[in-house]
Amino acid sequence: MRMRPTLSWVPDGDLPPGTTDWEPVAEVLGGGGVLVLSGAGISTESGIPDYRGEGGSLSRHTPMTYQEFVSDPRARRRYWARSHLGWRVFGRARPNAGHRAVAAFARGGLLSGVITQNVDGLHQAAGSEDVVELHGSLDRVVCLSCGTLGARRELARRLEEANPGFAPTAAGINPDGDADLTDDQVGDFQVVPCAVCGGVLKPDVVFFGEAVPPPRVESCRAAVREAASLLVLGSSLTVMSGLRFVRQAAGEGKPVLIVNRDPTRGDRWARTRVALPLGRALTEVAARLGVPVEGPGDPVTG
Repeated sequence: MRMRPTLSWVPDGDLPPGTTDWEPVAEVLGGGGVLVLSGAGISTESGIPDYRGEGGSLSRHTPMTYQEFVSDPRARRRYWARSHLGWRVFGRARPNAGHRAVAAFARGGLLSGVITQNVDGLHQAAGSEDVVELHGSLDRVVCLSCGTLGARRELARRLEEANPGFAPTAAGINPDGDADLTDDQVGDFQVVPCAVCGGVLKPDVVFFGEAVPPPRVESCRAAVREAASLLVLGSSLTVMSGLRFVRQAAGEGKPVLIVNRDPTRGDRWARTRVALPLGRALTEVAARLGVPVEGPGDPVTG
């Protein structure tokens, strides 16, 4: 039986309330040197649900864990069937106003960098360049035996050839690109091995229960040290992978600001939390700062 990861967090009563005043965000951005930390909430306006917000995927979906993926061939089959179908939708997602605003702030010289917890590539598709993908990216796959990296597009082609006509109707799509399919819909889906050594392929993302590579964590810690402030966008900060950077910034005496409609686990370390939709809030901040936000952006894949 699959066990749900312990990913929940219940806000307590002493958290500061959110505000609808985005002026503090504009003030901090206007000073420059801002490090952005983004989560699933910034991609909801692109049609990708988040994990924990209203209608979040954790209410219906148990994410794959690293331990289950590596130990259970049936789990890998289920994962790749669902992920293969989800990739067709996920790969067509386009950057929204929030992603475009972040790219505009970077072009305007206001950011020191971007750390994203997302695996969707939408920051880069919107034009952001200095992006650390904390949890990796779904557009790459890695062999667990020989370490070879490959393009997800090529794997998708191989899976199409191995599973002609595979096109069940999914109940939904999740932030990790996993489509909701029943075991009957998965059927006898054929998983393909590494083309180099025949080993097990895994998306180049950090699964639940898997550690973020230490060099990547240290790179993010260095980015926090070098930044003037930290701006969190669309993350509940429930898991430590993102919360540790909020704690670090606050411990170093740097302003932490959060834009997220719901309370977050990092609110007690933040100067303020703006409880507004991200696209609206960041577009208004960009207009306030006179930073032009460019067009709709390109899809993640062709």
